Amino acid sequence: MSKFKKKKGGDLPAISTASLPDIVFMLLFFFMVATVMRDSTLMVKNQLPVADQIQKLDKKDRVMYIYAGAPSSRYVDKYGALPRIQLNDKFATVSEVGAFVLAERASKREELQNVLTTALKVDGETKMGLITDIKQELRKVNALKINYTTRVGAYSQNID
Repeated sequence: MSKFKKKKGGDLPAISTASLPDIVFMLLFFFMVATVMRDSTLMVKNQLPVADQIQKLDKKDRVMYIYAGAPSSRYVDKYGALPRIQLNDKFATVSEVGAFVLAERASKREELQNVLTTALKVDGETKMGLITDIKQELRKVNALKINYTTRVGAYSQNID
């Protein structure tokens, strides 16, 4: 007689699903924390010019963006093909740039209001006249800290 008996039937025990809700909520919290919400929907073509000497902006909360370029393909029928200015999620005229900057300043904390940078994200095909008009409006509201957003590359790629 043997003391140990061999089990008959090699069935595996059932898998415990008690920890499954914990895993699901861990994944949910991870994606809630790691996901970045988009600030605005891009309504203009934005093929940025390239530059070889660039600096990265450190603090994104101190930057307000002004987009300029030809309307993207789904807006061409309504707004035409001429370059336009986009402020947040709407098209605007040059005269509305000053009011936009003042509103953005007012929405920031008081200690950040004097250190705000205006980032111009301008399509490479946009004429300099529109950019000059935007800069004139920025001067009127004393927004003198301007950043031109570009891509990394050799500047010779900008020449057609």
